[in-house]
Amino acid sequence: QVQLVESGGGSVQPGGSLRLSCAASGFHFSSYFMGWVRQAPGKGPEWVSSINFGGDTTTYADSVKGRFTISRDNARNTLYLQMNTLKPEDTALYSCGRTRPGAGWGLRINDYDYLGEGTQVTVSS
Repeated sequence: QVQLVESGGGSVQPGGSLRLSCAASGFHFSSYFMGWVRQAPGKGPEWVSSINFGGDTTTYADSVKGRFTISRDNARNTLYLQMNTLKPEDTALYSCGRTRPGAGWGLRINDYDYLGEGTQVTVSS
């Protein structure tokens, strides 16, 4: 069965960095666009970033552009999110997701057919 397991979250001060990982199993990883979404306390889910099959094309929400970098290692079936210059408003539960075939870049939450349980990121001084 499809499994997506995130790791790497934690508590950091503003301006700090974290690298999230998502270990995928149960499907042919390199055949799917993948993405990251987040949900802050009391708010709805928000798309963060997506990456294409081979990892050579990426896209980002305006709120994280220039600070976050998505990447993937298809040999290791792993998705990454490097987060730099973190801000308090980045505090959220971060989940990786597999986009539905034909859903394109996965800019909407409904574009994902599987989402992991998430890893918590807290940015606070």
